[in-house]
Amino acid sequence: MKFTDLFLEQLEAEVGSTRKAIERVPEGRNDWKPHEKSMRLGYLAALVATMPGWIDMTINRDQLDLGAPGDEQFKTKEMATKRELLEAFEAGVAKAREALQNTTDAHLMKPWKFIAGGHVVSEQPRYVVIRDAVFSHLAHHRGQLTVYLRLNEASVPSIYGPSADEGNF
Repeated sequence: MKFTDLFLEQLEAEVGSTRKAIERVPEGRNDWKPHEKSMRLGYLAALVATMPGWIDMTINRDQLDLGAPGDEQFKTKEMATKRELLEAFEAGVAKAREALQNTTDAHLMKPWKFIAGGHVVSEQPRYVVIRDAVFSHLAHHRGQLTVYLRLNEASVPSIYGPSADEGNF
Protein backbone atom coordinates (compact mmCIF):
# COMPACT_ATOMS: atom_id res chain seq x y z
CA MET A 1 0.00 0.00 0.00
CA LYS A 2 1.21 3.50 -0.80
CA PHE A 3 1.69 6.10 1.94
CA THR A 4 -0.76 8.39 0.18
CA ASP A 5 -3.51 5.74 0.24
CA LEU A 6 -2.78 4.85 3.85
CA PHE A 7 -2.89 8.48 4.96
CA LEU A 8 -6.08 9.19 3.00
CA GLU A 9 -7.71 6.21 4.74
CA GLN A 10 -6.46 7.40 8.11
CA LEU A 11 -7.73 10.92 7.45
CA GLU A 12 -11.20 9.62 6.59
CA ALA A 13 -11.19 7.42 9.70
CA GLU A 14 -10.46 10.42 11.93
CA VAL A 15 -12.77 12.99 10.32
CA GLY A 16 -16.11 11.87 11.77
CA SER A 17 -15.04 11.52 15.38
CA THR A 18 -13.04 14.73 15.30
CA ARG A 19 -16.00 16.62 13.83
CA LYS A 20 -18.27 15.22 16.57
CA ALA A 21 -15.87 16.37 19.29
CA ILE A 22 -15.65 19.86 17.80
CA GLU A 23 -19.45 20.08 17.48
CA ARG A 24 -19.73 19.57 21.25
CA VAL A 25 -17.33 22.32 22.31
CA PRO A 26 -19.31 24.69 24.54
CA GLU A 27 -19.32 28.27 23.26
CA GLY A 28 -18.38 31.09 25.59
CA ARG A 29 -15.93 28.90 27.53
CA ASN A 30 -12.70 29.63 25.63
CA ASP A 31 -10.94 30.81 28.79
CA TRP A 32 -11.77 27.68 30.80
CA LYS A 33 -8.98 25.31 31.75
CA PRO A 34 -8.91 22.46 34.29
CA HIS A 35 -5.61 23.51 35.87
CA GLU A 36 -3.35 26.55 35.80
CA LYS A 37 -0.77 24.60 33.76
CA SER A 38 -3.35 23.37 31.25
CA MET A 39 -4.13 25.04 27.94
CA ARG A 40 -7.33 26.98 27.52
CA LEU A 41 -10.37 25.25 26.04
CA GLY A 42 -10.52 27.75 23.16
CA TYR A 43 -6.92 27.11 22.20
CA LEU A 44 -7.28 23.34 22.48
CA ALA A 45 -10.46 23.30 20.36
CA ALA A 46 -8.78 25.46 17.69
CA LEU A 47 -5.73 23.22 17.73
CA VAL A 48 -7.84 20.09 17.16
CA ALA A 49 -9.84 21.85 14.45
CA THR A 50 -6.78 22.98 12.50
CA MET A 51 -4.48 19.98 12.83
CA PRO A 52 -5.69 18.15 9.68
CA GLY A 53 -4.52 21.20 7.70
CA TRP A 54 -0.98 20.46 8.86
CA ILE A 55 -0.91 17.66 6.27
CA ASP A 56 -1.12 20.23 3.47
CA MET A 57 1.63 22.30 5.10
CA THR A 58 3.87 19.26 5.51
CA ILE A 59 3.46 18.21 1.90
CA ASN A 60 3.61 21.61 0.24
CA ARG A 61 6.27 23.37 2.33
CA ASP A 62 9.79 22.26 3.16
CA GLN A 63 9.68 23.60 6.70
CA LEU A 64 7.83 25.53 9.37
CA ASP A 65 9.80 28.24 11.11
CA LEU A 66 7.78 29.63 14.00
CA GLY A 67 9.99 32.72 14.05
CA ALA A 68 9.62 33.59 10.37
CA PRO A 69 7.17 36.44 9.62
CA GLY A 70 5.46 34.53 6.80
CA ASP A 71 4.87 31.51 9.04
CA GLU A 72 2.76 33.44 11.57
CA GLN A 73 -0.31 32.19 9.71
CA PHE A 74 0.37 28.69 11.02
CA LYS A 75 0.14 29.64 14.70
CA THR A 76 -3.06 28.41 16.31
CA LYS A 77 -5.62 31.14 16.89
CA GLU A 78 -8.70 30.72 19.06
CA MET A 79 -12.13 30.92 17.46
CA ALA A 80 -15.27 32.23 19.13
CA THR A 81 -17.88 29.85 17.74
CA LYS A 82 -18.38 26.21 16.83
CA ARG A 83 -19.20 27.36 13.34
CA GLU A 84 -15.74 28.92 13.00
CA LEU A 85 -14.13 25.78 14.42
CA LEU A 86 -16.05 23.54 12.02
CA GLU A 87 -15.29 25.76 9.02
CA ALA A 88 -11.57 25.69 9.87
CA PHE A 89 -11.74 21.93 10.33
CA GLU A 90 -13.53 21.29 7.02
CA ALA A 91 -11.13 23.61 5.16
CA GLY A 92 -8.13 21.82 6.65
CA VAL A 93 -9.52 18.40 5.82
CA ALA A 94 -10.20 19.48 2.22
CA LYS A 95 -6.65 20.82 1.86
CA ALA A 96 -5.25 17.63 3.39
CA ARG A 97 -7.20 15.43 0.97
CA GLU A 98 -6.08 17.50 -2.01
CA ALA A 99 -2.44 17.52 -0.91
CA LEU A 100 -2.42 13.76 -0.37
CA GLN A 101 -4.12 13.11 -3.71
CA ASN A 102 -1.57 15.28 -5.52
CA THR A 103 1.65 14.04 -3.96
CA THR A 104 3.78 10.93 -4.31
CA ASP A 105 5.35 8.51 -1.91
CA ALA A 106 8.75 9.66 -3.17
CA HIS A 107 7.91 13.20 -2.05
CA LEU A 108 6.73 11.94 1.33
CA MET A 109 10.19 10.40 1.82
CA LYS A 110 11.83 13.84 1.52
CA PRO A 111 12.85 15.66 4.71
CA TRP A 112 10.77 18.33 6.39
CA LYS A 113 12.03 20.70 9.11
CA PHE A 114 10.42 22.24 12.16
CA ILE A 115 12.32 25.32 13.32
CA ALA A 116 11.71 27.32 16.50
CA GLY A 117 13.84 30.07 17.93
CA GLY A 118 16.27 29.75 15.03
CA HIS A 119 17.02 26.12 15.89
CA VAL A 120 16.00 22.99 14.01
CA VAL A 121 13.75 21.16 16.47
CA SER A 122 13.25 18.22 14.16
CA GLU A 123 14.02 17.12 10.65
CA GLN A 124 12.26 13.99 9.48
CA PRO A 125 10.76 12.51 6.34
CA ARG A 126 7.35 14.00 5.59
CA TYR A 127 5.59 10.65 6.09
CA VAL A 128 6.95 10.52 9.67
CA VAL A 129 5.74 14.06 10.33
CA ILE A 130 2.26 13.21 9.03
CA ARG A 131 2.12 10.01 11.05
CA ASP A 132 3.46 11.43 14.31
CA ALA A 133 2.95 15.21 14.32
CA VAL A 134 -0.48 15.08 12.70
CA PHE A 135 -2.33 11.81 13.29
CA SER A 136 -0.85 10.73 16.64
CA HIS A 137 -0.82 14.32 17.87
CA LEU A 138 -4.44 14.78 16.75
CA ALA A 139 -5.53 11.64 18.62
CA HIS A 140 -3.78 12.90 21.75
CA HIS A 141 -5.33 16.37 21.70
CA ARG A 142 -8.76 15.13 20.64
CA GLY A 143 -8.68 12.82 23.68
CA GLN A 144 -7.66 15.76 25.83
CA LEU A 145 -10.57 17.73 24.35
CA THR A 146 -13.03 14.98 25.33
CA VAL A 147 -11.86 15.29 28.94
CA TYR A 148 -12.46 19.04 28.75
CA LEU A 149 -15.92 18.32 27.32
CA ARG A 150 -16.72 15.99 30.23
CA LEU A 151 -15.54 18.54 32.78
CA ASN A 152 -17.77 21.15 31.15
CA GLU A 153 -20.86 18.90 31.25
CA ALA A 154 -20.83 18.53 27.45
CA SER A 155 -21.65 15.21 25.80
CA VAL A 156 -18.62 13.09 24.95
CA PRO A 157 -18.77 11.38 21.55
CA SER A 158 -17.75 7.83 20.78
CA ILE A 159 -14.26 7.95 19.31
CA TYR A 160 -12.60 4.52 19.15
CA GLY A 161 -15.16 2.81 21.31
CA PRO A 162 -18.36 3.34 23.28
CA SER A 163 -19.30 6.54 25.09
CA ALA A 164 -21.58 6.63 28.11
CA ASP A 165 -23.16 9.75 26.61
CA GLU A 166 -24.21 8.05 23.41
CA GLY A 167 -25.94 5.10 25.03
CA ASN A 168 -23.64 2.54 23.44
CA PHE A 169 -21.97 1.40 26.61
